[in-house]
Amino acid sequence: MITLAPCRPFQARVALLTAAVLATLALAACDRPATVVVPAVVTVPGPAGPAGETGAQGNQGNQGAMGMQGNDGNQGAMGKPGGGTTVIVVPPAASAPTN
Repeated sequence: MITLAPCRPFQARVALLTAAVLATLALAACDRPATVVVPAVVTVPGPAGPAGETGAQGNQGNQGAMGMQGNDGNQGAMGKPGGGTTVIVVPPAASAPTN
């Protein structure tokens, strides 16, 4: 059997005070500061103001690049044979330039 030595009153007070201080420090170390939640600011728009002045006209843009050549068309239908008449088209004579 284990017997405890009698305690003196001063030693008991010091032990109790030490235990109280250690418990306070242990609990204070676990204390977290409260989180502050800031409400979001909601901006409510007011009535619209008068229209502003018309802005200056912009610069003219650059000319675009040349496009690609288009597809070739379909070949035409075969013509009918002639009726024996030949037509010759003669270009008109060139006129002389006038000063």
